Amino acid sequence: MTPPGDPVDPAAVAGEIDREIRALPAQRVQPIRAVRRAWSQRLRVAPPEAVAALAMALVDRQRWVAYELVYHHPGALDHLGVEEVERLGEGMADWGSVDAFGCTVSGPAWRRGRLPDAAVHRWAASPDRWWRRAALVSTVPLNLRSRGGTGDPERTLDICRRLAADGDDMVVKALSWALRELVVWDPEAVRGFLDDHHQVLAARVRREVRSKLETGRKHPARRAT
Repeated sequence: MTPPGDPVDPAAVAGEIDREIRALPAQRVQPIRAVRRAWSQRLRVAPPEAVAALAMALVDRQRWVAYELVYHHPGALDHLGVEEVERLGEGMADWGSVDAFGCTVSGPAWRRGRLPDAAVHRWAASPDRWWRRAALVSTVPLNLRSRGGTGDPERTLDICRRLAADGDDMVVKALSWALRELVVWDPEAVRGFLDDHHQVLAARVRREVRSKLETGRKHPARRAT
């Protein structure tokens, strides 16, 4: 195992991490995350550019682990630009990968000014459903306190407007999520969005976001029978 503080060979360390994860008796989130945490601790003093390069080398084998290594390093996110962020997103093909990408890489990078609005706008116009979902999920860290969000109605609603009429189920669910996270900061803006786009919004979005506005929950509590 690479000693802490030694120069990082991204390809070699990516191979070590991948082998360590594959050797686990159970491929479940908890033991895999334990491996990631141990490596995050070892890499804490590594240069940001080395951790970013490591994530690039690892992403095709252990995607969300690569994302979390970047997110939990003190400076790796601030080393990313559009090219690096989009390289980390290449090959996303399920909602879990997209949500990990949006919440730990693209959204935080966008919030920190490492990712320009134009890049997220481009994703929102993509023919690829996963990149369109990524555009919406990237708004979540702008608003989610546990991800460092402090509220950003302007950028959140801009992306939501671009995808309000999208009928793809993966995009619809992400649109509901994006709007629900903004409710905490600007409920009136969210109400206005629902009113303005009522005719094109999926029923799911209208139902879940109205419930969040009225009850604070995605779904209203069921009455006891």
